[in-house]
Amino acid sequence: MEISLIRHGKSQLIESDRITFAEFKKWVEKYDFNGVFEESTYPLETIEKVAAAKVVVTSDLNRSVVSARLLNPKTKTISDPIFRETELPIHTTIVFRVKLKPNTWAVILRLIWLSGYSNKSESLSDAKLRAKKAAQQLIVYANEHKSIALVGHGFFNILIAKELKRLGWKGKRKAGAKHWNCTTYSS
Repeated sequence: MEISLIRHGKSQLIESDRITFAEFKKWVEKYDFNGVFEESTYPLETIEKVAAAKVVVTSDLNRSVVSARLLNPKTKTISDPIFRETELPIHTTIVFRVKLKPNTWAVILRLIWLSGYSNKSESLSDAKLRAKKAAQQLIVYANEHKSIALVGHGFFNILIAKELKRLGWKGKRKAGAKHWNCTTYSS
């Protein structure tokens, strides 16, 4: 049995101007809504694993669904919100007047989140529990279909990979974080 974890393609949201924290909240909403850029080529391993997969699983976010369609428009897909990216703690009332690039805000908030601050967002421990459930769901699909692929999200794929390894699946210690990267685990 095989489970391949693939990170979605590069988002069509390319705004990189410096923005305030309040503007970053709106930027995240746009990022979640946008699709991804179609590439002229995709990594060979990614194409091969999606072609071999009997089922391709995605989150319900557009960048995940569109990425799966670009990799193989004819494949059977299952979309489920359990596979969404981990949340950033953007639900705070703290007002930051400083302007930073969206990627800088994302890194800062991810570091704050990793240190234990979640404030009305999914906590790291909650995300790990969700990753455990997601890994178990992928194993159910793999038991049924033998070879499956998840076109998911960078950080959440890493949490799923850790859980698969903990459950005895063989593969790289960590899922790759580059767009279109594929990491395969076998049982």
